[in-house]
Amino acid sequence: MRQTGRLYGVLCFLPMLFSPSAHAADGISASPASEASTPSPLPAQLQKMQSAAQRLNYSGSFVYQQGSLIRSSRVTHVVAGKTEHEKLELLDGKPSEFIRNNDDVVGYLPDVRIMRMEKRVSRDVFPAILDARPDELAVHYRFKAGAPERVAGRVCDAVVLEPLDKLRYGYRFCGDKATGLLLRAQTLGAKGEVIEQIAFTQIEIGGIDRSRVNPTYRDTRGWQVEKTAMSPVDLSAWRITPPSGFRKIQQVRRLIPGDVPDGPAPAQNRPAGREVSQIVFSDGLAAISVFIEPGSQGGEEGTIQQGALNILGRRQGDYWLTVVGEVPAAAIRQVADSIELISK
Repeated sequence: MRQTGRLYGVLCFLPMLFSPSAHAADGISASPASEASTPSPLPAQLQKMQSAAQRLNYSGSFVYQQGSLIRSSRVTHVVAGKTEHEKLELLDGKPSEFIRNNDDVVGYLPDVRIMRMEKRVSRDVFPAILDARPDELAVHYRFKAGAPERVAGRVCDAVVLEPLDKLRYGYRFCGDKATGLLLRAQTLGAKGEVIEQIAFTQIEIGGIDRSRVNPTYRDTRGWQVEKTAMSPVDLSAWRITPPSGFRKIQQVRRLIPGDVPDGPAPAQNRPAGREVSQIVFSDGLAAISVFIEPGSQGGEEGTIQQGALNILGRRQGDYWLTVVGEVPAAAIRQVADSIELISK
């Protein structure tokens, strides 16, 4: 299928959803059947990884590999009282950074002198990637233990989640032995190949000064300030059947910003954004989004795969639908084929 510009526009807009994967390979062993009645320590290990990402102070560089795409970033996280402060710096391509205070996020794009202010939409950003209780995950994934490994100079313990159906990927998480902080996560395909991974290459845990999460760009006089508009919306007229275990977690109307041109440009010369409706489903690890917008603009139906991310775009009546998720292509097709507008 020809890859359409419309599909790429959605792909570039999506936040990075890091869904690490599992590998049933050497060093991985299932719990013996005789221990079936004994509670497994693996769910608690997963819970510790998520808790560590939210409560610890840390700073480190990490690499994200999605298919042939490789990006490096640096994250610094400091907790002060009841406030989480976080700074994410993109180290490749055009300079940009994102400062988060709890759910308030400000993005700095110095090349075009733009500040983007928005509310945090997703909480599953590395190294805090889980959004479900381990007992919920156990319904659709088999837990296994992996042998200790070494990542970014630190020893870590691996937890493997193998999917119980073909509509999910597996996951392998490697958490720091001393603190539980997630150090590396991998997503593997059906044949055990790594299709996506994210890992720290350098990490400091503890002793992080609060000033390290301050924005780099202090003088923003003359910068354009953009506020990402997002509001709840009733999309119950759209009947969608996700894979078993995926539940609807969000339905909103939002504005996808237009492409930012190279170099500073007057606001009136920048492309206008597109208003779309979005329905999000999640099983606590993977997410599937359905974007709905009026289909008056031209576009060819098609599919794209980039790493673990699959995208399908098609026209349905008077609407253009884009289904996006870090799930196998079969799951995306199943969701797309189930979509039905039951009333207007």
